[in-house]
Amino acid sequence: MIMYAEVECMMYEGHSLKQKRSLIKRVIAKLKNDFNVAVTELDYHDLWQRTKLGIVTISTTLTHAEQVIQEVLRVIDTFMELERTLTNVERL
Repeated sequence: MIMYAEVECMMYEGHSLKQKRSLIKRVIAKLKNDFNVAVTELDYHDLWQRTKLGIVTISTTLTHAEQVIQEVLRVIDTFMELERTLTNVERL
């Protein structure tokens, strides 16, 4: 089973693309290391207050894939510098 999530976030504290990229690198590294998921920044590369992440996991069961995605979203919410605004989760 393949689960895919698109997550849009706002960053209110950052004031440059350099700060944004630093934060995004930390978020992506944590998600990849903790959950073994594929993560990339999909959109808003040139905007320093906004980002869109794409996250994919593959599992043998739908339940496990959903649990992984929900845990990933929970971890994203723990980053105080980010506010998750829009989230779209799909089963492929």
